[in-house]
Amino acid sequence: MPTQKPGAGDLTRLLHAWSSGDVAARDALMPVVYQELRRRAASFLRRENRGHTLRPTDLVHETYLRLCQQNAGWKNRDQFFGVAARLMRRILVDHARARAAAKRGRGLRVTLSEDVGATAADALDILAVDTALAELATLDPRQAELVELRFFGGLTLAEVAEALGVSLATANREWAMARAWLYRKLKSG
Repeated sequence: MPTQKPGAGDLTRLLHAWSSGDVAARDALMPVVYQELRRRAASFLRRENRGHTLRPTDLVHETYLRLCQQNAGWKNRDQFFGVAARLMRRILVDHARARAAAKRGRGLRVTLSEDVGATAADALDILAVDTALAELATLDPRQAELVELRFFGGLTLAEVAEALGVSLATANREWAMARAWLYRKLKSG
């Protein structure tokens, strides 16, 4: 796939055309977003234990197939990648549940750490993260969305701030609060 990084305007133009029913625009979108989706998937999967069976390419392809089934009336690049983050989360959670069922409770393990490599000592069960994130969503939906975009979608804090329509300072503050809440929740749970 090409590594050329198109401008946000090119991507938004394709998303608008796809929303209007232009199938050719949908087909043209994959080469435009593939590298970014793959980068985000690889970043997330690097934090998992060595034994995980899902590859970045598999995660990207499954995410893209589900995106193609939606055509959510795309507004812009941030909304598209936000939906992609949610889909990646669902795919990873479903994959973890299937593995947990097959291995009697041993699911995929991830970390909320900002470090690239996770160790077994600080790894968390993705199913526990999903449950805690659902609880956080009832308390503070924006913080839950921020975590989802950041953790599952691989967005930077600047990208998250733009997607949520808040300042970078607010995104930083809410990211710190959400991480602290999730850390306490996951440690006690």
